[in-house]
Amino acid sequence: MATTTFLSNATINITQGVTTTDLSDQANQVTLTVGQDSLEVTAFGDTGHKFAGGLQTVDVSITFFLSYGASEVEAILNSCVGTGTTTLVISPSGTTESATNPEYTIANCMLSSFTPINSTVSEIATVTANFVGGTWVRDIT
Repeated sequence: MATTTFLSNATINITQGVTTTDLSDQANQVTLTVGQDSLEVTAFGDTGHKFAGGLQTVDVSITFFLSYGASEVEAILNSCVGTGTTTLVISPSGTTESATNPEYTIANCMLSSFTPINSTVSEIATVTANFVGGTWVRDIT
């Protein structure tokens, strides 16, 4: 079996309210973790624990370059704080979904907080935004 090397060029779109913004060119790291709660369904007589999937879980961490002004990173993240209505659409490489480029849509996630000012002399200012909650769908078509 051949090894495949993947060079990422992720796409990141954030929708808050009716405004969708492509922030792919303002980020340099994204991590998406999806799953389901483990609900124990072990019954009398079972010889080991048994589990069933419960509610979906999702955690998204994105590192952005800080920028200020209308439709810039700080303003967009500020509009997402505490709403629980943010939608993220993330793909590993470009916007064309396929088996080799699955697109994940995370609806109704929440940004509980972020650091709007993170300045150090002679360094590029960045901020890491952590979105949690909501529901996720994987699309390859």
